[in-house]
Amino acid sequence: MNSSKVIIVDDDQDFRESLAWLLESAGIGSQQYQSAESFLGSYQGEPACLLLDVRMTGMSGLALQQQLAHRNNPIPIVLITGHGDVPMAVEAIKNGAVDFITKPFDDKQLLDLVESILAGVEQRFAAAAARLVIQQCWQQLSPREKQLAELLIQGDSNRMMAEQLNISIKTVEIHRSRVMKKMQADSLANLISSLVDVKR
Repeated sequence: MNSSKVIIVDDDQDFRESLAWLLESAGIGSQQYQSAESFLGSYQGEPACLLLDVRMTGMSGLALQQQLAHRNNPIPIVLITGHGDVPMAVEAIKNGAVDFITKPFDDKQLLDLVESILAGVEQRFAAAAARLVIQQCWQQLSPREKQLAELLIQGDSNRMMAEQLNISIKTVEIHRSRVMKKMQADSLANLISSLVDVKR
């Protein structure tokens, strides 16, 4: 079983405890929070799956989703919603939530969904961390190096880049070497892959 846990954020204590018991019955660890604010105050960014109620006292589930997105946190979010909240849940899916479930829900369906998410959660967080490193590397490039990097993505040769930037081929080679080093790329293919990822 994946060691990552499920975090339940819901202002209904009975529901939280019932959900935690269901997860425990399948060998899945969980942690509970009664509000979005209490979750934000203690969550350290560890890999987890978030089961999040749409409507809560104080900050809503959708507002919490926006906060996490603003922080570029990759935690997968499953929204728990009443029937009347379905349009909001659909909107949240468009904004990056993994799925939503309506109350009352099928226990097996929820467990299958959670287990599927947990199976890939470590990889999801690792990929997000790798993207962050690439973005930080990109910020270290000078304006000229970024220009050259953009041309590299287009597949331009050194001669073409030299003509477009009005510099010598030797200068292009120097800038290209610096871009490779700053982007921590060990090959041209690796560099282009990183550049395409950071420009998404």
